[in-house]
Amino acid sequence: MTADVGTRPGVDGARSRWRLGGWRADLAVTAGFLLAAVAVLGRLWIDPGDRYLVDGGQDQTQWEWFFAVTARAVTHLDDPFFTTLQNYPSGVNLMGNTVMLGVSVPLTPVTLAFGPSVTWALVLTLGLGGSAAAWYRLFQRHLGASRAAAAVGGGFCGFAPPLVSHANAHPNFVVLAAIPFMIGRLVRLARGEGGAVREGAPLGLLAAYQIYLGEEVLLLAAAGLALFAAAYAALRPAAARAAARRLAAGLGVAAGVFLPLTTYALVWQFFGGQSYDGLVHNPSGNDVTELTAFARQSLAGHQAVPGPLDASPTEQNAFFGWPLVLLVAALLVWLRRDALARALGVVIGGAALLSLGREVVVDGYETGIPGPWRLVSRLPLFESVIESRFVLVCVPAVGLLLALGTDRFLATAPAGRRARMLCGVVLAQALVPIAPKPLAAHDRPPVPAFFTDGTWRHHVRPGRTLVPAPLPDVPDATPLHWQVEAGLGFPVPEGYFIGPFGSDRKGGYGAPRRPTSDLLAKARDEEDPPVVGDADRAAARADLAYWKADAVVLGPAERHRVLREVLQELLGPGRYEGGVWVWDVRPLLDGAGR
Repeated sequence: MTADVGTRPGVDGARSRWRLGGWRADLAVTAGFLLAAVAVLGRLWIDPGDRYLVDGGQDQTQWEWFFAVTARAVTHLDDPFFTTLQNYPSGVNLMGNTVMLGVSVPLTPVTLAFGPSVTWALVLTLGLGGSAAAWYRLFQRHLGASRAAAAVGGGFCGFAPPLVSHANAHPNFVVLAAIPFMIGRLVRLARGEGGAVREGAPLGLLAAYQIYLGEEVLLLAAAGLALFAAAYAALRPAAARAAARRLAAGLGVAAGVFLPLTTYALVWQFFGGQSYDGLVHNPSGNDVTELTAFARQSLAGHQAVPGPLDASPTEQNAFFGWPLVLLVAALLVWLRRDALARALGVVIGGAALLSLGREVVVDGYETGIPGPWRLVSRLPLFESVIESRFVLVCVPAVGLLLALGTDRFLATAPAGRRARMLCGVVLAQALVPIAPKPLAAHDRPPVPAFFTDGTWRHHVRPGRTLVPAPLPDVPDATPLHWQVEAGLGFPVPEGYFIGPFGSDRKGGYGAPRRPTSDLLAKARDEEDPPVVGDADRAAARADLAYWKADAVVLGPAERHRVLREVLQELLGPGRYEGGVWVWDVRPLLDGAGR
């Protein structure tokens, strides 16, 4: 890599023409990225405590709960890897749920002072802007790009359509700044700069930190780097052999730093309480047409009609737009003699092919052609990856290719304003259509006073649970928000998290439903109200005893009347208090000999 980047004839000239002035230019670029992130999340920042990213489903509620639970763990010296505040009494393996301790722990003061909703908005904003700045630094400082070219590449890496899509719901795919810093250390190791200890130790620290930000991102990054290394080694075998010795020494040091910092957490994640063995999900490869389509949140995007482009707004993992795809293809052809560009092409092509899943689908048509994902889908860890996300590996490769192409064009084109204008026009045609629109955010429904003014304390004893009706789950996790607003003063059964299902411990979302939670979910979701019989009443008493419940609460909800009637059939008349209906089940359970 080092022979190809930063030492090309003419690149220094391009850099000098675009030079804005040392650290002030870097500061200006970074500030621009942060301002862009604020613009993308502006509708959330209007009132982060009462606004909700509506395209994220229930995920904002889940993440705010994670941030609040982490802050409680820090201040109460609780176990940060496990809690029974959700899914009582079995609990939740927090290490198996990507709670992002790497940001939630240091931001505990923010969570305590302003609430987890502000932490949520801050993490997303710093994630988008900070990741773009980190890629800019890598391209400019370690890979020899001019500031203008690095800004183009870094801006794309931070605000590419897949990442903006994930910003609706998945901060673990937005906070990516550790990855370019890791790559920077690998570049220095390959060049022989700094030595194995000086570069390997920070690399190990960064990799350990990434474990506490998001392991799936680390896996994707490692896979992308392996693709690049294999391609580059085939193109430059002598340089690769020389770099391999230096990399092996540095990686050995990195492993020595990484393992002590992560072993306990990883052992707990895979073998501790409520751990699971792989995540079950439906086939989810990218339709080929999604690679060139425009995302819903891009300037050129729109609300897609049902069909192959009607992907979840949080999982629009491709959607690069056809102008950018054409530009990338043109750059790969133009730079075909450049080993770095050819290796980047292998990464882009390989990752895009893997993201197609087990079978190639074109415009909704199942072709029957097997996708290369079948070759890796059964490998350890890969079985839990949503295959369409593998296209995220393309993002930094495309960003670096854009930076490389920008500098090469400016180095070979005649000097002057016309060349810069032509370069700007070409980039604008490819990048402006995929520039992000502000993410949609709406006002949240108010939290019932029962939770905010402490009324719940009169109904729930320490060590007992409050049972929301219906119980929190994937379709509706609102009760978790109420629990946070009540200061996490009581645990709740079931919830929205990843946990084990069945004897084989396969991972799934939520908890296995008990008869009463299933009955209440049917009352919420099905058109015909369920009929309550004596068996249901007996099951309710058993479930409430298992959950150690003191009270059942029905707050504002869809099909409120149906739910209230079902609860009356199960538990008798309730009491309206603090904006909710409350059933005190202590006499019922005490009478049953709890």
